[in-house]
Amino acid sequence: MTKKKEIVMSGIRPTGFLHLGNYFGAIRNYVKMQEDFDCYFMVADLHSLTTHPDTKQLRANVHRVLAENIACGLDPDKVALYCQSHVYETSELYLYLNMLAYTGELEKTVTFKDKVRQNPDNINAGLLTYPVLMSADILLHRAKYVPVGKDQEQHLEIARTYVNRFNHRYGKVFPEPYAFNYNQELVKVPSLDGTGKMSKSENQMATLYLADEDDMIRKKVMKTKTDGGPTEINSSKPEYIENIFGLMKLVSSEEVILKFEADYNNCTIRYGDMKKLLAEDMVTFISPIRSKINAILDDKQYLKNVMEKGAAKAGISAKETMKLVRETMGLDY
Repeated sequence: MTKKKEIVMSGIRPTGFLHLGNYFGAIRNYVKMQEDFDCYFMVADLHSLTTHPDTKQLRANVHRVLAENIACGLDPDKVALYCQSHVYETSELYLYLNMLAYTGELEKTVTFKDKVRQNPDNINAGLLTYPVLMSADILLHRAKYVPVGKDQEQHLEIARTYVNRFNHRYGKVFPEPYAFNYNQELVKVPSLDGTGKMSKSENQMATLYLADEDDMIRKKVMKTKTDGGPTEINSSKPEYIENIFGLMKLVSSEEVILKFEADYNNCTIRYGDMKKLLAEDMVTFISPIRSKINAILDDKQYLKNVMEKGAAKAGISAKETMKLVRETMGLDY
């Protein structure tokens, strides 16, 4: 008898273009996970409505997210790759969990306070109950593991709270979900301007997108901040120089990295040469992914099939869970 695989669930918001930070921070792990786990990867289109109520671009954004993830190695035959709004049971579980969610707790969540500051004219109930919907997404598949960044860990704590409240009030249905990151330090890909990490929305010239054309990649890399070089042998690197080495470690060969490390330690480093080489290595890395993305985006029928197949897979798990939920709550009359 084959051992049942543990369940992993994660959501991807269809806002903005995926970038190098998304690839090394998340998608690369998703691709590994699909071999070892029962994976549900969801395009979070309902979540996006809390901050992007205009839906004119939503279809194109959903298609792009699907294409980018498939081009990076996610296999729709191995995982359930689906749209949140295509699995209607999500909304039903979201409603039941709202009865276990207290407004005082939700108002204290860091992401809610951040969003209120950023969008004071759009403080909607969906924004307040965002962690409840996120909990519904996870609990719908009774997932054990959720690959999340540090900023989402509070939402997972909230999901565990709802699990315990539901199980205590009605009967044990849900396992507690936990953060999952392949037992590695989460990879933070540094921004090209030397401040913080790459972001979908902050400074576009400081972020390398998987959709960037070759010349744009070169232009962005050549603009990275450098200085006059070290003046003492074996001196420590300032953060913005450490960042360039960090980017190089993602895409360049060990031989190249060792050469520039030695040049830095000997005070002979030529940053112009280093950036030119890094730019070409980035082009070599990103350009095949970009070509795959564009080919997938051109095939609308394929994308439709992927979404239908993903929703069917996710629907089986969702229906099983909701049957159990209704029975346990006594709503099966």
